[in-house]
Amino acid sequence: MAPNLPTPSKSVAIVSKPTKPELGAILPGLLDWFHQHQYRVVVDQETAKYASGCEVVSRDQLPSFPLNFVVVLGGDGTLLAAARAVAKAGIPVLGVNLGSLGFLTEVPLEEMYATLQRIDDGRCVVETRSMVHCDVIRQDTSIAQYDAVNDVVVGKGTIARLNHCDVYIDRIFVSSYQADSLIVSTPTGSTAYSLAAGGPILMPSVEALVITPVSAHSLTHRPLVVRDVSEIEIVAKTGSDEAYLSVDGQLSMPIQDGDHLLCRKSELQVKLFRTQGTFFDVLRAKLKWGQR
Repeated sequence: MAPNLPTPSKSVAIVSKPTKPELGAILPGLLDWFHQHQYRVVVDQETAKYASGCEVVSRDQLPSFPLNFVVVLGGDGTLLAAARAVAKAGIPVLGVNLGSLGFLTEVPLEEMYATLQRIDDGRCVVETRSMVHCDVIRQDTSIAQYDAVNDVVVGKGTIARLNHCDVYIDRIFVSSYQADSLIVSTPTGSTAYSLAAGGPILMPSVEALVITPVSAHSLTHRPLVVRDVSEIEIVAKTGSDEAYLSVDGQLSMPIQDGDHLLCRKSELQVKLFRTQGTFFDVLRAKLKWGQR
């Protein structure tokens, strides 16, 4: 008679970037490690292609599982999607970089098992990151709500025209913007699209949001840093044209003339494992800043 095997007391989810053929070589060893360390493993549909026999769940279902953490195999985009999915459950996320730059997926593949061992031993720091909430109001009715890890962006719908919008902070008029896009980013998102558009870099612990215009028509329109207890209201002035709201560069919806976008600090937070020293260590590594 076969011995009764102990029921795993720990659970982990594996989320992977689509179309990454190297997963076929990575997953068998990773699954063996988790099984040896008594973890119950669930995987998303992308990972299931390389992990036969594992329980498959959609990313939206992950918060309903009692997960100790989530492992993301991919780049920052994959981590953003996973982080949004599990933020409401407060599940920590570990990003293993299979991409290129990887500000958030900071663990290189060769350090994955050593990092997992530190997590299993309780020796890995979890860092909490704020999110930004966006409520889309059309004709005095909320028609959509989103929470973003990096940013929400109001962008033009056509190449030839500028995006027009009015901006208010805590109901106080700030300015009328004419630009390709307008970004509202978290401190985490300050190193993403906002940085590429000339915005400042914020430490993740800074309690602020950044408003960054992209290719503004006026040279005096510069990035603006506001307290994260403020409400940022963006009123679309598109006329007969259509603009678009983008959430972390992954979710989008059309915006019409007169729509109000109310942005504020989200009630949700993202938990990320910090493995590569300080925030400035990451900046030096990713942005190739000079060493002392």
